[in-house]
Amino acid sequence: MADRSLRGMRLGAQSFQTEEGVDFVERVTARYRADDDSEFEVQFAEDAEVPTHWENPRTGQTGVLLDAAGTPVEEDQAEEKAARTHWDMLLERRSIAELEELLEERLQLLRAARGQGQAGGNLKSAS
Repeated sequence: MADRSLRGMRLGAQSFQTEEGVDFVERVTARYRADDDSEFEVQFAEDAEVPTHWENPRTGQTGVLLDAAGTPVEEDQAEEKAARTHWDMLLERRSIAELEELLEERLQLLRAARGQGQAGGNLKSAS
């Protein structure tokens, strides 16, 4: 039976695809310098935004992007938007006067329901 065994490739060991007819994207090389003054290079696609900080895959230290002259690139401190809270979004739709009016309507409904015994006994009087 051993003479009739099938011969072939190992599963997942090699790919039969070739790089023939494949157009690779243009690349740029970015240089980074870590705190211990070691420099390393990372390749990015030409149209990618190159980050100002990158972790060195060998040492694990974070490096700062260097320009062509070898000086660190200053990070643009763009104005950061504060996170919008639910209150901010509510104020975009309603004014304070409208909110006070809605609150008073809801309180009147709760007081009326409490007076009839429907809302339960654990609501405290707001007056």
